[in-house]
Amino acid sequence: MTKPVRKRARETSGGQGRSRAEEPGEGGVEEAVAFIAEQVGALRKLAERHKLDVLHYLLGMTKLEADEHLRLRSKRKLS
Repeated sequence: MTKPVRKRARETSGGQGRSRAEEPGEGGVEEAVAFIAEQVGALRKLAERHKLDVLHYLLGMTKLEADEHLRLRSKRKLS
């Protein structure tokens, strides 16, 4: 009989030595929305490259929503 292989526990900090407070999007609403917009943009390009039309469209709408949220928040700050 062989020994069962033990799986290593996953690191909760993303594996890069960061504490939970330093994870992207933990600095406030604006930072979270900016991070989401950036990541969605990259995912949208990936969906387009692989001709995933519905995902490309939905990710585009998500990016527009995030960009609009950032635009409106910065507009309120200027007032």
